[in-house]
Amino acid sequence: MLRPLLFLFALVTLTSATFAQEKEDAAKKQFLELRTYTLVDAAAEEKLDAYLEKALLPALERQGLGPNVAFDQAGESESIEVMLLIAGQSAEAVTTATAKLAKDDTYQLAAKAYHSTPSDKPLVKRIRSELLQSFDVWPQAIVSQYVKKGRAQLFELRTYESATERLGQLKVEMFNSGEVPIFLECNVMPVFMGQALIGDKLPNLTYMTVHDDAKTRDANWAKFVQHPDWKAYSKVKKYAGTVSKIHKSDWVAKPYSQL
Repeated sequence: MLRPLLFLFALVTLTSATFAQEKEDAAKKQFLELRTYTLVDAAAEEKLDAYLEKALLPALERQGLGPNVAFDQAGESESIEVMLLIAGQSAEAVTTATAKLAKDDTYQLAAKAYHSTPSDKPLVKRIRSELLQSFDVWPQAIVSQYVKKGRAQLFELRTYESATERLGQLKVEMFNSGEVPIFLECNVMPVFMGQALIGDKLPNLTYMTVHDDAKTRDANWAKFVQHPDWKAYSKVKKYAGTVSKIHKSDWVAKPYSQL
């Protein structure tokens, strides 16, 4: 009788430990806002930079959010855009951050010039926002570990749309269950990876990787495509057709960003 009881005790202990570990891992997963400012001209970008550097980013840091990183476009583009990554440990922390600014006197003083922008001379055309939840395999946004001080690096942003919610979940599963280790072997270094909860391209996932430059980026992805593990993984039947459209863009971190 003793052996079955010991086995049952061990099973319960193992199950409890597994559940506790799952809860701990889930608690580590960040929520990420990707906010994109589309600006009227280059002069407007300078004023936005001053606002982000002196007012908004310090205020977000005081709220315990981070890393918070501002990005500028790399290369030519039809529009002038600045992208902001805001990371927090809960959806509430990220989604209530703007409301909390109303009670931050330091922020209000630093943001006075930006808030005084006349309505007939706006700086910003529109602001787009997307809320993501980090993948299990990459629960925290990591920036400083991969950034080389004193030199500009290329940050590539990719968004993968899926035709249905089920296919979108399968693509996330593909990342979580084996795709990311292949990334790392090929020097495709993630900054963040998240599934969109709110946004204009649902269902989709978005992730960012960092590279020394465009040439190195292309070489790294070429290694990935030719990697034997990826070739095998990409032929798994249930993952076929999980991506219906891919959006790519290149960015560089603003000098004042928290890296």
